[in-house]
Amino acid sequence: MSALFTPLALRGVTLPNRVAMAPMCQYSAGPDGLPTDWHRVHLGSRAVGGAGLIVTEATAVVPEGRISPQDVGLWSGAHVDAWRPITAFIAGQGAVPAVQLAHAGFKAATHRPWAERRGGVPDAEGGWTPVGPGSEPFLPDYREPTALDEAGIAGVVAAFATAAGRALDAGFAAVEIHAAHGYLLHEFLSPLTNHRDDGYGGDRAARMRLTLEVARAVRAAVGESVPVLTRISATDWVEGGWTVEDSVVLAGELAAAGVDLVDASSGGASAGASIPVGPGYQVPLAARIRRDASVLTGAVGLIVEPEQAEQIVAAGEADLVLLGRELLRDPYWPRRAAAKLTAEPHWPHQYARAF
Repeated sequence: MSALFTPLALRGVTLPNRVAMAPMCQYSAGPDGLPTDWHRVHLGSRAVGGAGLIVTEATAVVPEGRISPQDVGLWSGAHVDAWRPITAFIAGQGAVPAVQLAHAGFKAATHRPWAERRGGVPDAEGGWTPVGPGSEPFLPDYREPTALDEAGIAGVVAAFATAAGRALDAGFAAVEIHAAHGYLLHEFLSPLTNHRDDGYGGDRAARMRLTLEVARAVRAAVGESVPVLTRISATDWVEGGWTVEDSVVLAGELAAAGVDLVDASSGGASAGASIPVGPGYQVPLAARIRRDASVLTGAVGLIVEPEQAEQIVAAGEADLVLLGRELLRDPYWPRRAAAKLTAEPHWPHQYARAF
């Protein structure tokens, strides 16, 4: 029996298999961060393709938390209404719809990747002043952020909790907290970007404080039966930055705060990081956290072949694999992988004639 295609129970939700669609920004939102038909087709086709868990792109909890003006959000009732048909379709295909709740911090208000320009978007073109742990921009051509005071930090925590409640109204069955890739929560975690000297900066415990407050607030907002995941950058890949040892400690604290699975990515806090990119290069991070913190983990990063994904789960390196670029290339990867691994692919009736 294929380990990759066994169910995974997370609180009151059971994933039909261990293949998840990783959150990938599409920069294709409508006005005011509303998801569009692009998102319905993009996410829905991967559900038809057999992924057990479909995680949306980074979905901003407040307008100023978007990476770009074209990012989606979940800060109003209009967003709830726009997400409902998308989550209903995903669930109708047997997949579990999950939302990645996010705040871009000092990486907000930037041009989307295929724009002619890079860096910060001026107010006249729909940009805004971002916020962060301090007032230093991420890069010289990014906008200068406003340092969050304690009232602003409390507002961030409340925004994550409120968005988590809206997520349930919108039909999402699970939520993921985005604390990776140099965005706001990671900015507070990493000593490379957090130079505060108050209760939210300094030693590791203080730098973890915001992320843990968000985790506890989200857990309280969604109740006891809804799975809560957290994506972290398990290492900054920079001397003096956040380390996998730090992540083991954080993962244990997240579990105590009610997080069910740690999605172990890496990098993003420093543009100068030297990252050893290669097939499965982040899997050892997920394995280390799973072993040393005794928490469920998800592995992500250049996982391409079915046999590779099978080995990760079968060997206990992670409980879930998240596919990004490979699912962009092939929405039906999970069903093809199931057939290759001698599991039942369960093609939709509408497509059965092809096989």
